[in-house]
Amino acid sequence: MLYFLTFCIAFILSFSLTPLMRQIAIYHNIVDLPNSHHAKTHKEPVPYLGGIAIGVGFIVSLLVIRFFTSFPTGTLRALRGIIFGGIIIMLVGLLDDIKPVNFKIKFFIQLLLAIILILFGIRIRFISPVYLSVLFTILWVVGITNAFNIIDVMDGLSAGIAIIACLFFFFIGLPTEQIYVNFAAVALMGSCLGFLKYNFIPAKIFMGDTGSLFIGFVLAAISLGESYTRINNIALFSPILILGVPLYDTLLVMILRFQQGKSIFLGSRDHYALRLEVLGFNRKKIVFLSYLFCFILGLLAFMITKITFYLALGVYFIVVIFGFLMGNKLSKIKVE
Repeated sequence: MLYFLTFCIAFILSFSLTPLMRQIAIYHNIVDLPNSHHAKTHKEPVPYLGGIAIGVGFIVSLLVIRFFTSFPTGTLRALRGIIFGGIIIMLVGLLDDIKPVNFKIKFFIQLLLAIILILFGIRIRFISPVYLSVLFTILWVVGITNAFNIIDVMDGLSAGIAIIACLFFFFIGLPTEQIYVNFAAVALMGSCLGFLKYNFIPAKIFMGDTGSLFIGFVLAAISLGESYTRINNIALFSPILILGVPLYDTLLVMILRFQQGKSIFLGSRDHYALRLEVLGFNRKKIVFLSYLFCFILGLLAFMITKITFYLALGVYFIVVIFGFLMGNKLSKIKVE
């Protein structure tokens, strides 16, 4: 019941605040212009600030639900770390939406936020010694945070994938995992769903870096709170499948830009979604296909938590081979 209440509060707040954020963005001319130096897929200016509605819905829902239950000390501590870090990453994203922030500064702040999560008890537990755990936790948090920023190139894409990822983190973690994972997952799911109504094709508002960085940061934290299974050790890598679509796009973009001698920190049209568009797929079909792949990968992640080691290894192998073959085909598509 409390999970449903958290979801509803987050959804209602995000759904109600998004139109207000749109009006504020238009009034202050905080809009995404199609003629900027980044790769754009829209033809008219679209207001930003949708990410504020997502963040506020998430944060307020968790603060409100605190009055209805007594969170265990560990859960309360973890949620405080996520909320504190989430507020900071939202502010960084907001600044970047208003006036571009140097990528080095953004990476440095993300590194500090990863350390904050660690100080609040959120880190990879299955790696030892501790310094290696800390190192890989930082890499994971920074990587996932930026993956959702990178994949946000098409209306409804990033928010919809975040909803599906939250759904699987919630169901995988529901029976035995840390309570903070469940509450954070349903809160982010509700806030993203409330925003998606206005962001789906054709988008009336964008989440901007404010939203994409916030979503990536929260999902990175959520993914670190579960042990996933006691049946086989490699189920620990289930988050890679649940977050497989944004991770895949990030890896694809990095490899292709490296091969072309381009900076991986500059915008381009190397994304899988934009390459599919060149093939003739319309944007709605691309977004729904992305949702489908995300859902399938989530189901595979759930299945891996229930099967033996060698069967799980086989699933990972098939996914990697499929991803490699798909990447090879996508890389041959010429984009401007």
